[in-house]
Amino acid sequence: MTHGDSAGPVCSLKFVTLLVVLGPELLFVGAGVQLQENGYNGLLVAINPQVSEDQNLIPNIKEMITEASYYLFNATKRRVFFRNIKILIPATWKANNYSKVKQESYETANVIVTDWYGAHGDDAYTLQYRGCGEEGKYIHFTPDFLLNDDLTAGYGSRGRVFVHEWAHLRWGVFDEYNNEKPFYINGQNQIEVTRCSSDITGIFLCEGGPCPQENCVISKIFKEGCMFIYNSTQNATASIMFMQSLSSADRLLQLQQAAEFYLMQIVEIHTFVGIASFNSKGTIRTQLHQINNDDDRKLLVSYLPATVSAEAETSVCSGLKKGFEMVEKLNGKAFGSVMILVTSGDDEHITNCFLTVLSSGSTIHTIALGSPAVKNLEELSHLTGGLQFFVPDKSNSNSMLDAFSRISSGTGDIFQQHIQLESIGEYVKPHHQLKNTVTVDHSVGNDTTFLVTWQTSGPPEIVLFDPNGRKYYTDDFTTNLAFRTARLWIPGTAKPGLWTYTLNNTHHSSQVLKVTVTSGASRSAVLPATVEAFVERDSTHFPHPVTIYAIVRKGFYPILNATVTATIESETADPVTLKLFDDGAGADVIKNDGIYSRYFFSFAVNGRYSLKVRVNHSPSISTLAHSIPGSHAMYVPGYITNGNIQMNAPRKSVGRREEEQKWGFSRVSSGGSFFVLGVPADPHPDVFPPCKIIDLKAVKVEDEVTLSWTAPGEDFDQGQANSYEIRVSKSLQNIQDDFNNAILVNTSKLNPQQAGTKEIFTLSSELFTNGPEHQPDGETQKSHRIYVAIRAVDRNSLKSAVSNVAQASLLIPPNSTPVFARDYLILKGALTAMGFTGIICLTIVVTHCVLNRKKRADKKENETKLL
Repeated sequence: MTHGDSAGPVCSLKFVTLLVVLGPELLFVGAGVQLQENGYNGLLVAINPQVSEDQNLIPNIKEMITEASYYLFNATKRRVFFRNIKILIPATWKANNYSKVKQESYETANVIVTDWYGAHGDDAYTLQYRGCGEEGKYIHFTPDFLLNDDLTAGYGSRGRVFVHEWAHLRWGVFDEYNNEKPFYINGQNQIEVTRCSSDITGIFLCEGGPCPQENCVISKIFKEGCMFIYNSTQNATASIMFMQSLSSADRLLQLQQAAEFYLMQIVEIHTFVGIASFNSKGTIRTQLHQINNDDDRKLLVSYLPATVSAEAETSVCSGLKKGFEMVEKLNGKAFGSVMILVTSGDDEHITNCFLTVLSSGSTIHTIALGSPAVKNLEELSHLTGGLQFFVPDKSNSNSMLDAFSRISSGTGDIFQQHIQLESIGEYVKPHHQLKNTVTVDHSVGNDTTFLVTWQTSGPPEIVLFDPNGRKYYTDDFTTNLAFRTARLWIPGTAKPGLWTYTLNNTHHSSQVLKVTVTSGASRSAVLPATVEAFVERDSTHFPHPVTIYAIVRKGFYPILNATVTATIESETADPVTLKLFDDGAGADVIKNDGIYSRYFFSFAVNGRYSLKVRVNHSPSISTLAHSIPGSHAMYVPGYITNGNIQMNAPRKSVGRREEEQKWGFSRVSSGGSFFVLGVPADPHPDVFPPCKIIDLKAVKVEDEVTLSWTAPGEDFDQGQANSYEIRVSKSLQNIQDDFNNAILVNTSKLNPQQAGTKEIFTLSSELFTNGPEHQPDGETQKSHRIYVAIRAVDRNSLKSAVSNVAQASLLIPPNSTPVFARDYLILKGALTAMGFTGIICLTIVVTHCVLNRKKRADKKENETKLL
């Protein structure tokens, strides 16, 4: 088995199976394990005669040490590996014609396989009887450990376990954990869980559930029944001697795989490419080379970093400086250059080179590996108009490859770019498979590449079927064992239709297997379907949501009725999957414009999030819109000048040719990354109201008004709201400015449905009129407008914003006035009050007149008496 390529030594791991007759004449010590040219020779594994014959045991031993060789090679920065081993077989095993032994014996074996009945069952262990740095005697495995795949969940992969034990045996190092003392007091007199390093995260469990640390430690004594459970993936770099099963994504491996993919497949022909690396200072690995053929691409791949620097300090500015130097050496200035900056380290001084970057004329795309990466890294992208990406430390994440796949030269020439058709990564159990299909539609097919990557050991068994049934196997792929990639390039134009791939994990431990498929436009006369994914803004603060967008189109024409799914990944939480819609509701403002959108607010942690969008389209559904969306400049057909009609030239009309969609299509694209702050600890308070209803419509049907809208959710556009509040008014301004005081409609029988469902509610015209609706024949009816708005309420009484205002026209008889129920009562009360006021005034006037008349009569009588 070949191990390595031009980036490292070429090494083969050979196996020899032996039949041994355990006689005294054979029991003498051999030469032992020797290290020659970075490879260990002479490793002897012996199976005890008491072990029952099992034909799975030998291949499992082979696979364990093969995986261990890969793991050891990378863990030691490509210094050592296992070149060959020998397996000593009991004489009682008869299934195969094994070779005769020479000088090998059970007593001199480096690794023994035998049953034992200790307190810890199937623990692998190394017999160490000397001090630190001194070799041990042997490594011991039980047959059950080597045969029972279920045990890998607790111990980790067998290859990693072997390397852990090999360090005990060969280098005399000891474990960096202590079950007898699970905690210690640090220098600040604080209690720490015993682990290496202290950055490794997890939670305390007591009485079967999570609990605070203080519940597990009483007077500096660890409480019985408590334990510390580690997170399955970690950001910290951990020692193999602490916890060999701990899964920590290999950032370097992911970078190598993605960079090789970019150089071999994505970057356009005739592009100049150089490579620089940096830690505390920058280093030019290779000056700019122009890509003219595959040999140029392979040469650049050979300059990719093979090891990770041990320096803790990171200087992004130093790396950028070397990049600028490279370009300036060729062009004099860095104007027009594009840089892809990848970093996992922190850098407190990154702002020192912002002005230099801004004036460089270079576009910088940034890729942050893990949340601890430079906090202001994205600012470099903002300053230069570049893209920003985030790659979480998850082994099954394909974000790194997606990021490199998204980056193009920026010329806008779709016929020179590669379109991503597939991107998937999954944990595959031992002897299970990853099987799926990818559609190659008729608009793509040139320069099609299938890329398979894996995490440990050797490649999976690959079987690929084209639409005509032709098979491609692992041997048809070009394999790079150092980078753990296998690539198949389809010559000419790939056959359109469904391509089916199957990746079989033939190993005895779980594998992360990934598939990425890219292709180019099949011909210049046919525009391929594309997807562009992005977020509304690059950062947000809880509880404000992020709006996710995906523009799906062919040329400038929207593609309708596609199935668009967004996947959002954070550093520690499980990925969140959202279906995006182009229905003119919720986050989507305009229906059928080819822009699919959705609110995202399921924030699990503070920090960076990555976005990927997948588009699938069925061939049986209408695809293209008949017009290009957006706001258009008005075209005036003509004018009247001095009484004469002068027509302009007819507006140019471009007919859209209908194209056969026999297979549908699939597309994948990275949407970059965004940052979230202010996320509270679980459980989150309910601060998310239903989203605003933006598609309310009102239609007059006979003597009723029918309302329709798309149901919002309990939280924005997800879930199910609790109730609706509908109000009506005869004044547009009143319902817009003072919704709370408009007429409230009885909606007690209206129960909200699931978000995205079409809602219908009917209002009776009796609500709007006073008097009969219809007049006798010959009578003329008048049209009156009424205005309606709505908002949704969730179960915690959080209310959405008021919807758009819908209007309907009512035909009202001339002697009937459109008066709303509450308005009618108010008017009736006013008229009644006015009537009472009139009566009172009239009484006062009459009384006043009577009194005046009586007064005049009395005065006249007095005057008569006086005369």
